[in-house]
Amino acid sequence: MEIDENKIDEAVLALLYLTLHDDARAWKSFDWDAMGRLHDKGFIHNPVGKAKSVLFTDEGLQESERLFQKLFAKES
Repeated sequence: MEIDENKIDEAVLALLYLTLHDDARAWKSFDWDAMGRLHDKGFIHNPVGKAKSVLFTDEGLQESERLFQKLFAKES
């Protein structure tokens, strides 16, 4: 099976929104490769470090919310 890493990244970014706290921080308990790609795409600040959370960029926070709604919100 070939994995679409862009779909993985979208899901991880959306799930990061689920753990949003302190305005623009999210718990970083996801796959390190995916977190690295999100950093490379400019959605989060560097995830490497002792902190258990990661800081969204402004663009990343907006995209995270959009993807969360797209992937997980019930349609009326």
